[in-house]
Amino acid sequence: MSRMWDISQPLHAAVPVWPGEPPFALHRHAVIGEGCPVNVGAMVTPLHAGTHGDAPLHYANDGASSAECDLEPYIGPCVLLDVRHARGRVEVDDIDWDAVAGAERVLLRTYENFPHESWDSDFTAIASEVIARLGATGVRLIGTDAASLDPEQSKTLDAHHAVKAADMRILEGLVLDDVPPGRYELVALPLRIVGADASPVRAILRDLP
Repeated sequence: MSRMWDISQPLHAAVPVWPGEPPFALHRHAVIGEGCPVNVGAMVTPLHAGTHGDAPLHYANDGASSAECDLEPYIGPCVLLDVRHARGRVEVDDIDWDAVAGAERVLLRTYENFPHESWDSDFTAIASEVIARLGATGVRLIGTDAASLDPEQSKTLDAHHAVKAADMRILEGLVLDDVPPGRYELVALPLRIVGADASPVRAILRDLP
């Protein structure tokens, strides 16, 4: 049986969320006890909390919502690259282009240790030139352990718009600390949420046969 890595953040009340967004909350509406045979809960969450997939609607008013996204980019062979040497932003020269040759999905590890306990405003973004070159080589999905492809204070979202131009898909907030660089099978399906600009995902990597 192939080895599996869960590369998703746990969702809980203290999970760090984008500044200004409401916290994740899980509410219990029913509890097993006398006269009640089940536990029943409901959750309230920002769509970009934890590990998630940005839908094209996030960065383009005419883009597809999570419910409308083709699932194929989110499942299949991928390449995980270690780019912890990048400073501030992953640039073209930070990428091992030989390693990504022929890949349709590329994941980038930027953290030495993923910041589970607090929000990191100084995460490593990805240059739009990197996105454009990946798209030109046939990459259909870009993933990162950072909170976003673009810097927190960006108003132009250059990397996201490079994704739009290349018709790629995005995964953000992956947890890649324990996974060696290499080639894997990725499974990270967005929920079918009508009108949503993003969706939580349960992202896993498996060894290729």
